[in-house]
Amino acid sequence: MQQEFQFQVKPKVAQDQELLKLFVAKKNRIDKCDINYVEILKRSVDARQKNIKINLRVRVFTKEKFIDKQVDLPKYGDVSNAKEVIVIGAGPAGLFAALKLIEKGFKPIVIERGKNVRDRRRDLVAITQNHIVNEDSNYCFGEGGAGTYSDGKLYTRSKKRGDVNNILSLLIAHGATKNIAIDAHPHIGTNKLPKIIQAIRETIINYGGIVLFNTRVTDILIKNKEVNGVKIQKGDIINAKKIILATGHSARDVFELLHQKGIHIEAKPFALGVRVEHTQQLIDQIQYHCEIRDDFLPPAPYSIVKQVKNRGVYSFCMCPGGVIAPCATAPGEVVTNGWSPSKRDQPTSNSGIVVELKLEDFAPFKKFGPLAGVEFQKKIEQNSWLLAGKTQKVPAQRLVDFTKGKLSNNIPKTSYQPGTTTVELGSVLPEFIYKTLQNGFEQFGRAMKGYLTNDAIVHAPESRTSSPVRIPRDRQTLEHIQIKGLYPCGEGAGYAGGIISAAIDGEKCAEQISLVYAKKYK
Repeated sequence: MQQEFQFQVKPKVAQDQELLKLFVAKKNRIDKCDINYVEILKRSVDARQKNIKINLRVRVFTKEKFIDKQVDLPKYGDVSNAKEVIVIGAGPAGLFAALKLIEKGFKPIVIERGKNVRDRRRDLVAITQNHIVNEDSNYCFGEGGAGTYSDGKLYTRSKKRGDVNNILSLLIAHGATKNIAIDAHPHIGTNKLPKIIQAIRETIINYGGIVLFNTRVTDILIKNKEVNGVKIQKGDIINAKKIILATGHSARDVFELLHQKGIHIEAKPFALGVRVEHTQQLIDQIQYHCEIRDDFLPPAPYSIVKQVKNRGVYSFCMCPGGVIAPCATAPGEVVTNGWSPSKRDQPTSNSGIVVELKLEDFAPFKKFGPLAGVEFQKKIEQNSWLLAGKTQKVPAQRLVDFTKGKLSNNIPKTSYQPGTTTVELGSVLPEFIYKTLQNGFEQFGRAMKGYLTNDAIVHAPESRTSSPVRIPRDRQTLEHIQIKGLYPCGEGAGYAGGIISAAIDGEKCAEQISLVYAKKYK
């Protein structure tokens, strides 16, 4: 017999099958000897009280054997000779679009400007150690996109947009732990993502798809307001009547190409700020109300939102037990982001703390039209590079000094490997962002006792939170509002905000293409 129950337990009980059986038996008056297994279906931490509890939803197998079912791939067929669809970009949106195309019987041709996950590592080392930025292969560009080497958080608020469980199942089938389907805030980890991404690529190729690396798209071919294929930097042309554009939030050359060709795009508000690093021990103490974190608890995250003069100031991409990484996509700029390994076992935690921007904030760059937000972003990143001595060192300031507008005398070593340089960050950020962040941090300090400390280090800027451009599409067909057969997709098009939502959007675009062809040949 199988029964489902929901309850709270101590952290140790949640991790011990025998203790869990005993708890279920006592709570529900079941003979413990009759319980063969307690399967955890959902798990979350409740840290609202001093005594931390774990929320569980479980399935109890009583007098019935538990069989741990393998998560398999869908029944894909060979699409080697099927109708071709171009997918530009091998990030989450592009890869999951390709998988869905194969499922629907189409042959995806995935075109990625960067390198595969293994070769990409050399370019990350070059940024970190030698301050050399490869414009096609970095933390944002390359197989798997920005998510591969920047954490792998799988939490999304976009559950109404599509089937989150389907995305998680595909990740599990390609090597992710089953815990991602259980935890309230699932996470894979930068150390484990590359193998999963490689496995997805192998699935695409094994079933007849094509994946091209080191291949930058330089033109989208259009005839009579309908796509006809793409031109790549070698001069070759790849023809197709359907193109999924899934290039990510940092593909500025693609935004510029679309604008130059008269393909309608529009400026989109985003958020920009800094990335602050604390010790993980301090965040644990604040969130878990303890001196030392229980061994059975995960490193504590935090999520916080405040309002300053009608602007949101909030934490973004918080990385418990993680590090800060250099994420520039071109020489002459400094950009920060954060990631955590799967165990989240680094001694520091970090989070983007960003300010909500509005279209009117881009007014000084209005001559750039829909690219005004891009230029706003660029200006701050390039200014940071100059103030960092034209290196990938990051301008930094102690947190209390930041709130007081005071230059820090020294900056201790942080997890940001290229290093830091002490700068009064009011010279990096526009005044309204700086002042808003100062006020926001003071509010954070009142809400989280101990957070506002000069032992915490502020790194600037955190500028790639989402795309500064939206590529408008029809709400029903998902095609571009002007160009037939062009499907703007994922974060870069302004329709997603993370791995899961981007993957869902990629699937939706692939499904729409399938529907179009089904109607055409019905």
